[in-house]
Amino acid sequence: MFEILKSFESKFGSLKKKGLRIEGLSMIDPKRKKHVIMISKPFLFDNRLLPKTYEGLDIKSKIEGGLPEEFKIEKEAIKKDYLWAPFKFEQYVDRCSADIKKQFNNPDMSRAEMLDALAFGSFEEHKKKTLTLMQEGKIPTFKLN
Repeated sequence: MFEILKSFESKFGSLKKKGLRIEGLSMIDPKRKKHVIMISKPFLFDNRLLPKTYEGLDIKSKIEGGLPEEFKIEKEAIKKDYLWAPFKFEQYVDRCSADIKKQFNNPDMSRAEMLDALAFGSFEEHKKKTLTLMQEGKIPTFKLN
């Protein structure tokens, strides 16, 4: 398993310049002995550069540092608000597209590309998954825009 981690580090280690931190292996399910590769990254990170899984291990990530104002939730609103609601990504991209293009060093980046980069690799996939979770009652209901 450590060979997989070393392979992951050699393949994606260059992303450390962009803020990626590879934290190592973690067991998330002791009963099934399920391991994952844990990483952390800044909010403003192009998630399309990383796979969701690597050689059979899921990639679990956490955001390091602060979040933009669109994503801040008051403590008393945590159960009523969904942190990663799709409209929040849209509002952020609409407000900060120039900064995002500059951060990703891509002045020709489209709105859709920015949304994909920020919303875990595929904005439309994230939107569908979020709507499903909302319908199942697993996350709070929110307006689409």
